[in-house]
Amino acid sequence: MTSTKKTPLDLLNDIYSIAWWMTCNEHDSEDLVYKTYLYADKNIKEIDLLKAFRECYIKQFGQYTDFCISENKCQPHLQLLDSLKHCAADIKFSVLLKEISGLQHRQISDIIGTPIDTIRTWLLRGRQLLVNTSQLKASA
Repeated sequence: MTSTKKTPLDLLNDIYSIAWWMTCNEHDSEDLVYKTYLYADKNIKEIDLLKAFRECYIKQFGQYTDFCISENKCQPHLQLLDSLKHCAADIKFSVLLKEISGLQHRQISDIIGTPIDTIRTWLLRGRQLLVNTSQLKASA
């Protein structure tokens, strides 16, 4: 299967969808997409645009996102839960990059700046949290 080069305009829907899922707010999503595209020119690579999106998100909302999880249901897994909450924004972002943009693990690793094995673990745990809790709540 050949991969096609996506332009920033081709990525607009994906980035808006990711922004909406990250913020759960239409106004914040539009603002985040606008700030991301301030960094873009017509020749920017997909990975660089997504890195710019991540930086804009972190600058605007911080690194911490809270998962909507009842801690009572997760008593045996509290250490894992605490670890997930610590870097929840990147976990959520990695799941959205995989599911919405269809990026490979290596590409997600390059965007977030985390080892590929960590990305694989985050995708597994992040998907489990999505299945078990109908929603991920943004801190914004």
